[in-house]
Amino acid sequence: MTRVAVFGLGEAGSLIAADLAAAGVPVTGYDPANVGTPAGVDRVDAPREAVGGADFVLGITAAADAVTALEQALDAIAPGTVYADLSTAAPSLKQRLDDIARTAKLGFVDVALLAPVPGKGLRTPAGIAGSGSRAFGDAFGALGMPVDVVGEHAGDAALRKLLRSVMMKGLAALLIEAMRAGHAAGVGDWLWRNMADQLTRADGALLARLVAGTKPHARRRLQEMEAAGELLDDLGVDPVMTRSTIESLRRMLDEELPPVPERPQG
Repeated sequence: MTRVAVFGLGEAGSLIAADLAAAGVPVTGYDPANVGTPAGVDRVDAPREAVGGADFVLGITAAADAVTALEQALDAIAPGTVYADLSTAAPSLKQRLDDIARTAKLGFVDVALLAPVPGKGLRTPAGIAGSGSRAFGDAFGALGMPVDVVGEHAGDAALRKLLRSVMMKGLAALLIEAMRAGHAAGVGDWLWRNMADQLTRADGALLARLVAGTKPHARRRLQEMEAAGELLDDLGVDPVMTRSTIESLRRMLDEELPPVPERPQG
């Protein structure tokens, strides 16, 4: 039976560990913080105690703690064990972790979680890359995790997640700025319904039009967004994201658009 050690029992770690235990997997957890112990998880007081006999060790920490998590019991992890790092980190950090793992003769998996873990737990979709991807994909896929091998090298999964985050987190910031202005103007409810309708109806064709239409209409859109920036200033809302859009449109007057993939035929 597959045995799993989990370093990090915060929000994501506790949910994934609990789901693994509920699936019948023996799970040992370690976290130095004063956090709760997930149901079914054997909580230990030292990282070395967690990794004994483990087939997989999961580091579910912040990026700033990823190296510490890997190195804290490195000499106690048996060669051939697969270490999976689930932190949201730069590809260069994933590559550094891979180098450390290889030196210790461990398989390594760069795991990029592609949706919020609350509500999904172990069933959170993940992109994976690295030398231990096949073993991780086979084991965790059988347990219900939707896994997709996106590359051969550590960092390939992190790269894709962070590129996606440019849009996803940027979109959240744009929505927040728009809603602050909407409420300041007294039309917050109308603005929310309008934006929700636009996003609900969005598809690949709309995304392509948004990109392809920016260059030929950059000057008009620049003037429009300069007016929007003035409006937000008048409303007392700092137009942080709007200023960035204005700068992007100014640059677009002299820059070319990135290529947009063609829609599949049929």
